[in-house]
Amino acid sequence: MTAPASPETTAVPAAPARPPMPSIHTRALITWLAIFPLVSIGMLALGPIMEPWHPVFRALLLTALVVPLAVYVVVPRLMAGHGHLSRKAVERAARKSA
Repeated sequence: MTAPASPETTAVPAAPARPPMPSIHTRALITWLAIFPLVSIGMLALGPIMEPWHPVFRALLLTALVVPLAVYVVVPRLMAGHGHLSRKAVERAARKSA
């Protein structure tokens, strides 16, 4: 059988502190920052084409384009950027307190 490991051999280096999950308010703001420009650009780009359409069909097409683009592309990139900035802030605070 193997000998029990001593505390010195099982010590794991301390992982850097992780920033907390963004609050629901922060996530709502990030989502809004993704949706508003996409809707604005979509309305400007598609407005002339969709002008004679019924408003329900205009909304249907606009949301069919904006929602997947926001969910799969824009929001994840904004969340990643927020996470990067949060990690930098946590590291900076850890260095300052050390």
